[in-house]
Amino acid sequence: MTPSDLHIVSSFDRDLEALQAHLSRLSGLVEAALLDAAHALEGHDIATADRVIAGDPAIDALEDFSQTEAASLMARRAPTAVDLRLVLAVMRAAYSLERVGDYAKNAAKRTRVIGPGATVDSHAGTIRRMAVLVAQMLEDAMQALVRRDTALAEAVRKRDLDIDEMYNTLFRSLFTYMMESPVNIGPAMHLHFIAKNVERAGDHATAIAEQALYLATGTPPADPRPKAEAPGL
Repeated sequence: MTPSDLHIVSSFDRDLEALQAHLSRLSGLVEAALLDAAHALEGHDIATADRVIAGDPAIDALEDFSQTEAASLMARRAPTAVDLRLVLAVMRAAYSLERVGDYAKNAAKRTRVIGPGATVDSHAGTIRRMAVLVAQMLEDAMQALVRRDTALAEAVRKRDLDIDEMYNTLFRSLFTYMMESPVNIGPAMHLHFIAKNVERAGDHATAIAEQALYLATGTPPADPRPKAEAPGL
C-alpha cells in the first residue's frame, strides 16, 4: 500500500486490514477442514472426522464475527467506492467459506456412517483429489481477493469446470457400483452426497473469485461461469 492509498483516518485502514485478516483466518480453517474430511473418508479415520465435526462451531463463530465486524465498519465509517466493495466482498466471501465448512462437516458425518468394510477406496480417492483441487481454488480465490488479481480470479473460475467434470465422472461410476450389488447402494449414496458437497464447495470458491473480480473492476463478471452438463445415465 502506497502513502497515497492510505485514508486520512489511519484507523480506517487498520479496520479494513483487520477485516481481511479475519477472512484469511477463516479461509485457513475451512481449507483444513475440507482436506481433513477428505483424508478421513479415504482412510476411514473416525478420529479425524470427529475433529472436523468438532471444529465447525469455530468456523461458524469466526464467520459470524467477520459479518458483525463488517456491518459495524459500514455503520461507523460509511465507506464508499472501492472501500464499500471491499467490505461487501468480505461479507460475501465469509458466507461462502462458512458454507464450505458446513460441507466439510457433512462429509465427516457421512464418513462416520460408512462402514469400515465397505469397498469405497477408489471412489474415496477421487473425492480426495477433488477436495485437494477445491482447497487450492479456495486459496487462489482468496489470494485474488487480497491482491485484486483479476487474472488469478479468472483462472479459478475456469477451474470450476474441472471439478464439475470430475463429479460427473464419479457420479456415473457410483451408479455402476450400485448396480453391481444391493450392498453397495448405501455406501455409494453416502459417497455421492460427499462428492456433491465437494462440488458445491468448488462453486463457492468460484463465487469468491467472482467477488475478487467485482472488487478489482467494480462490476461482476459479464459472462456466466463455465459449467459441465449434468451427468447422464
